[in-house]
Amino acid sequence: MLRLFAAALVFVPTAAFAHPGLPHTHDFIHGFVHPLGGLDHVLAMIAVGLLAAQLGGRALWFVPATFVTAMAVAGLLGMSGGSIPYIETGIALSVLILGAVIALRVGMPVVIAIAMVAVFAVFHGYSHGIEMPANEIASGWLYGVGFIAATILLHGVGIAVGLLIARAPQGVRIAQVTGGAMAVAGAVLLVG
Repeated sequence: MLRLFAAALVFVPTAAFAHPGLPHTHDFIHGFVHPLGGLDHVLAMIAVGLLAAQLGGRALWFVPATFVTAMAVAGLLGMSGGSIPYIETGIALSVLILGAVIALRVGMPVVIAIAMVAVFAVFHGYSHGIEMPANEIASGWLYGVGFIAATILLHGVGIAVGLLIARAPQGVRIAQVTGGAMAVAGAVLLVG
């Protein structure tokens, strides 16, 4: 199954990723749809939720909340014209590393998970921020609220799936395969 998923990713055009170089857009709907339109963002956001579910306890709230907060701050930096290098590489690494952590069931303190997702959130937030309309403040804020709402939704999906996987008879194996597929996708994004 993992090999089949990896082979399928090879045929996904790069335009399917969230940063195809399209013109800036100016409202809530475009902001909401933006993270949903790219495999890189969808996988990373769901992986954050899966990791939070895998860690359990306080991580269920703190890990996704940290991601959203750091992403929003980095989005403001991108909107204001700040510069962060290697954005696409950071996004691909987020998918690869989060997938590997899930697949290997790496146990870590919540504070380490929070720090890790905060770093990854900077890359995702900045990439959203540079696509926000900086010259129209109200439109930029609506766009930002849209991509934050979509991110929260994807984190929720990841948490729900993670909690369901944990209850499944082969839950550990399913989580490992899911995380492994995400790690492979991240590797494909890195070389693509």
